[in-house]
Amino acid sequence: MFSALFASLLASFRSRAALQLEILALRHQLGVVHRSVKRPKLTAPDRLLWVWLSAVWTNWRSALLIVQPETVIAWRRQAFRLFWTWKVRRGQPGRPGVSQDVRELIRRMSRENPLWGAPRIHGELLKVGIDVGQSSVSKYMVRHSKPPSQTWRTFLDNHLNSLVSVDFFTVPTIRFQILYVFLVLAHDRRRILHFNVTAHPTAEWTAQQLREAFPFDQIPRYLLRDRDGIFGSEFRKDVEAMGIKEVLSAPRSPWQRAYVERHRRHSPRLPRPRDCLE
Repeated sequence: MFSALFASLLASFRSRAALQLEILALRHQLGVVHRSVKRPKLTAPDRLLWVWLSAVWTNWRSALLIVQPETVIAWRRQAFRLFWTWKVRRGQPGRPGVSQDVRELIRRMSRENPLWGAPRIHGELLKVGIDVGQSSVSKYMVRHSKPPSQTWRTFLDNHLNSLVSVDFFTVPTIRFQILYVFLVLAHDRRRILHFNVTAHPTAEWTAQQLREAFPFDQIPRYLLRDRDGIFGSEFRKDVEAMGIKEVLSAPRSPWQRAYVERHRRHSPRLPRPRDCLE
């Protein structure tokens, strides 16, 4: 590295023609070495030199022959990581840790008062002169086990006869239009209770289809649907007025509505209503 710096200093006193001839000769020799040697070996000072050149010279890629420019960039990133690793290790340590006695006190208060959260325990500790952060209190609290709840499959099995699913799917027409099909499916026998087609679906139109699907003596107890924005406030108001409880599936979880999703994928099996004969 020092030899290269000394050679560049001497080159500043030479004539421009001699300098160009020397550059030509050096580039030719580098080309021969590049054709002869499959993988040149570079030492740590060589890498530091190219890292420094890439930082101070704009056209450093034009003079690079022995390695790829991406390799020099990787060296720069590695040097950056090594520098900050060294700086962090020699720096000051983080915030002081919580003593063992305070940890045991937090666990005891959490165990004896299961309804207390981290803010309440943090406030009680400040009253007795123990200055500890609320995040540290939350870290060392006892995690109380929650009561077991039924799984999704258990819910579907328990309410099979009183559960319906609703969903939309699209059908392209020969005129390159998109029609929206609203589908109501019963879970007990996986039969289609109602469906209709429209080119402009709205929340009011969807609520009207739901009223037409269920007479007053056949209203289900639960309505399973996704989180589509088409089911707006008007739709939710009508569902609540009919005495139906909505059950929303989890985001990006079509497996929770497998029955109605299966009909979406096999939409040609549905009978065609008069609205889509066009």
